[in-house]
Amino acid sequence: MSYPPAAVAAHDPRVHLQEDDDVISPEHYVLEDGLPPNLEAYLFYAREQRDKEAAEARKEGNKPPTGWLSELFGLNRISRDQDSVISGDEKKPPVDETGILAVTAAEYRAASGSLRTATWGAVFYLITTDILGPYTAPYAFSAVGYGPGVACFVAFGIMAAYSGFLLWHMFLKLDSERFPLRSFGDLGYRIYWNLVPRWVVVCNVLQSLQLIFNVALIILGNGQGLSQMSQFELCLVFAMSSGCMILGQIRTLQKFGWIANFSIWLNIITLVITMGAVAHTVPNYQAANTAYGITPAPVQTMAINPQPFQNQLNGIMQIVFSYGGAMIFTEFMAEMRRPMDFWKAMACAQVFICLVYMFFGLFVYSYQGQFTLIIANQGISLYSLQTTTNAISLVAGLIAAALYGNIGVKIIYQNIFIELFRAPPLTVKAGKYFFAVLVIVYWALAYIIGSAVPQFSNLSALVAAVCIFQFSYSFPPFMILGYVMQVDAMWEDRPYDINNPRTSRIDGWRSLSRWVRGYRRHFVFNTWNLIIALAGFATAGLASYSAIESIITDFAAGAGGTSFGCTSPVG
Repeated sequence: MSYPPAAVAAHDPRVHLQEDDDVISPEHYVLEDGLPPNLEAYLFYAREQRDKEAAEARKEGNKPPTGWLSELFGLNRISRDQDSVISGDEKKPPVDETGILAVTAAEYRAASGSLRTATWGAVFYLITTDILGPYTAPYAFSAVGYGPGVACFVAFGIMAAYSGFLLWHMFLKLDSERFPLRSFGDLGYRIYWNLVPRWVVVCNVLQSLQLIFNVALIILGNGQGLSQMSQFELCLVFAMSSGCMILGQIRTLQKFGWIANFSIWLNIITLVITMGAVAHTVPNYQAANTAYGITPAPVQTMAINPQPFQNQLNGIMQIVFSYGGAMIFTEFMAEMRRPMDFWKAMACAQVFICLVYMFFGLFVYSYQGQFTLIIANQGISLYSLQTTTNAISLVAGLIAAALYGNIGVKIIYQNIFIELFRAPPLTVKAGKYFFAVLVIVYWALAYIIGSAVPQFSNLSALVAAVCIFQFSYSFPPFMILGYVMQVDAMWEDRPYDINNPRTSRIDGWRSLSRWVRGYRRHFVFNTWNLIIALAGFATAGLASYSAIESIITDFAAGAGGTSFGCTSPVG
C-alpha cells in the first residue's frame, strides 16, 4: 500500500520531507511559456534522463560485478551509498542563515537526483514488507477450495506482474529530474490531465482510504491478538485502543530501512511457527465457533468449496490483498538510483508472494480445513504458541502500521489539505500544529473504523475491492491505453522542438483522425488493455457490493463481534 528500502539506511524513499526540513519544492511544473508541460515535453526530458542513467551505468562498468543475491541482502549498499553521499554533497543547495531553505527549480532538480539512492534489492523488501497478505492466505483457500485458490493465486500474480511492468514502462518514459514523478497520481495525471483533470485527486483519495483502512485492519488484528493473549479478560475495544495509542507515538521514519528488513523475518518466523503448530495440534474450535458458528468436527478440505458466491468472492479478495503493492510502485521507482532495474525487484517480489503465500495457505488449510480463521496464527489452539505468534505479529503490525500511518497522514495533508483546502505548509508553525492535530484525527478515525466493523475478512475484502484492485489491476491497463494512444498519435506529428513545445502536433484530440491514428497502430494491445481495465472495474464493483452485503448480513446474524463491543470475534 504509501516507505523504507530495507537495505538502504542513507535515505528512506517512503519518508519525504520531515517536519523540520524547511524545504519549499515546486509542485506545479510549467514550461518557459508559462503553461503546464505537454506529453511531448515529459517524453523529451525523460529520454534525456534515461540516457544520463545509462551513461552513468557504463561509467561504473569497471567496478567489481555484483550479483542478485548481493543486491537482495544489501551487500553492495555501502559503496553505492558513499557515492550517493558524495554526489549529494556536490549538489546540495545552500542554506541561508535564517534556517529557511529557498529552493530554485534548478536546485530542486539537483536535490531530487541526489536523493535517488535505493537499489532494486532494497525495493524487493519494500514490496513484500508493505503487504499484509500471508496471514489471510489460508482463509482464501478455505473460502474457494484448492483448485480455484491455486488458480486465482497464479492468475492474480501474473496480472499483478503485468501491471507492474506497465507502471515501470510508463515511469521510464515520463520521469526526469526536471519533471520528477512522485506518486501514482502524478503518473496518471501526465497521461490524462486533459481528459480527467482530477485524476490526481481520485488516486490520492483512494490511496489515503487504502492506507487508513490498512491501519484499521492492523489495529483490529492486533486487538484480537491482545485479547487472545489475555485469554479474553481484556475488552476488545480497550485492546484495540491500546495498540492505537502505541502506534500513534511513531512520528518519523527516518533511517527506518533496516526495520523493514527485520519485519519480513518476523513474518517468516510467524509463518513457520504457525505451520508447525497447526500440523501437531487440533484447530482452535472455540475461535471457529465464535467466528463461524460451527461446532467441533473432523477437518474437511475441498477441491472446490460450493458455498455461496458472495463468500467465495470475499475469499478471493484476500488473494488480491496479497498483491496490493502497486499503489506505491511509483514512489519506489522515484527513489531508485537506476529505475530501469525496478523490474527485477518487482518480478522477484511477485514470485516470492505467489510461492510463499500460496504454500503457506495450502499448508494451513490442509490441516485446519473449515476451521481456518481469517488471521491464520490466531487459529492455533495451543495457548503458548498462539501467544508467541500473536506477540511477534504485534511487533510486525506495529512496523507496518507505522509505515502506513506516517505516510498516510503525509499524503492526506500534502495532497488533499494543502492542494484542495489551501492548508498552511509544514514550513510554518501553523502547518505543524495542523499536522499534529491531523495525526490524532487519523489514528482516531482508524480506531473507529476497526471498532465499528470488527469483521476482519469482510473489511479487508472491501479494502481490496475498492482500493487495491484499482491500483493493481484496473488503473495500469487504463493508463497504458491512454499513454500508447497519445504516443502513437504523435507518429505523424512534426519533430518536437524544445524552444517551441506546442507546435509539433498536426491535429488535436477534437479531431477524429488523431483518435483513429492513436488507437489503430497497436490495435490488439490497446483492445486487450481496454478489456482488462473494464473487467477490472466491473470486478471491483461486484466485489465491493459483495463485501458490503456480507458486512450487513453478519451484523444481522450476530456473527463475530459487535460494533464497539468487548467480545472478541475469535473468543
